[in-house]
Amino acid sequence: MSPIKNEGAPNSPYFTPAQDPPAGTALDPATAPTLFQPLKIRGMTLQNRFAVSPMCQYSADNGHLTDWHFAHLSQFIIRGAGLTIVEATSVTPNGRISPEDSGLWQDSQIAPLKRIADFAHAQGQKLGVQLDHAGRKASTLAPWLVTSRNTPRLASEAARGWPDDIWAASAISYADGYPDPRAMTLEEIASLVGAWRDAARRALAAGVDCIEIHGAHGYLISGFLSPQTNRRTDAYGGSFENRTRLLFEVIAAVREVVPADFPLLLRISATEWMEHLGPDQPTWDLAESVRLAKLLPAAGVDLLDVSSGGLQAGQRIHLHPYYQINLAGEIRAAIAKEGLNLLIGAVGMVTDAEMARSIVQESGRAATSGDADRAVEIAAEDAAGQVTYADLVLVGRQFLREPEFPLRVAQQLGVEVKWPVQYHRAGWPKGAKI
Repeated sequence: MSPIKNEGAPNSPYFTPAQDPPAGTALDPATAPTLFQPLKIRGMTLQNRFAVSPMCQYSADNGHLTDWHFAHLSQFIIRGAGLTIVEATSVTPNGRISPEDSGLWQDSQIAPLKRIADFAHAQGQKLGVQLDHAGRKASTLAPWLVTSRNTPRLASEAARGWPDDIWAASAISYADGYPDPRAMTLEEIASLVGAWRDAARRALAAGVDCIEIHGAHGYLISGFLSPQTNRRTDAYGGSFENRTRLLFEVIAAVREVVPADFPLLLRISATEWMEHLGPDQPTWDLAESVRLAKLLPAAGVDLLDVSSGGLQAGQRIHLHPYYQINLAGEIRAAIAKEGLNLLIGAVGMVTDAEMARSIVQESGRAATSGDADRAVEIAAEDAAGQVTYADLVLVGRQFLREPEFPLRVAQQLGVEVKWPVQYHRAGWPKGAKI
């Protein structure tokens, strides 16, 4: 008889108990809703459909992650998030949103990221990193320092900023109080693509499980995508093909250095919410996002993370709980109609169990473990035509409020899931209302 012992996690640089299966795994997958079904993205398999959305912490030391980031991210890792994505991480020093943003432009920044990746893997969990360049929204202050509309957002040289070295597609400032950018030269564009390639290599050296390219929210890539912020007359401006050229060059550069089974994600703003400008002022909108999405599988993108806005100070968002979820659903439907292999991620205002469930629920899946009433409701939804908006739910602020969000959602949906072995005494009693 084999001795009973506390087995350690395989390949961990230190002893920590093995989590088999990882926290957040449904104990009865056959009857769990889609939200607690595994999701395979190339060579990476998540045990559920929750992802921690990248959230800037404005706490890095010259681009290096610190103990704050370890504590911040590990709380989600141990509580069952299928994928945790590190905040926007700049590929160049001048691409940081703030002087205190994360970076991967030099080798010394690998080790602090690897520490978090090693911890995630020791818990049986997955870690991603979002690579970014902030473009015309770079060199700005941490948001809690901007106490009123009259407070400039620009981080001056005295605040460790770089106000005279701001890159953009065109020399158009985001708004009053923001830096004045200059249009990038062709040489700078080429160097930027190389910087993205080098940052991807460093991410691999750190051991991350996937990379997300940040092409949303008015940062550099999305600034090239929008005809409102890209007024170039060279090969990177004008037509849809030209405005998307930088993005596809970055995708190719990253794909060039990662393994064939390595997942690549892309975040976009599906619309810049500037339709009120009228037909004479073309903007980046849902139609252009659908057009882009159809090209992504061939380019090597595996999942499209659908956000919106952030490109223009004058945006008019039609705010409601599903304002971005609906955009994801429309893109997913268009992709499905073409028979293309592209997963969709949805983000924004996901705060409760039923909303999280509804976003990814696939027709024919049982809703809960042993919840007959809910199973009847799902059957009725299927008969009426179940809408699946996305394949993955990316959650930000609710994780800050509730780091145990996946465990709490499981309890509220009646799904029994694995907790960390060290917390085995802490699970809520079956049927308890929380």
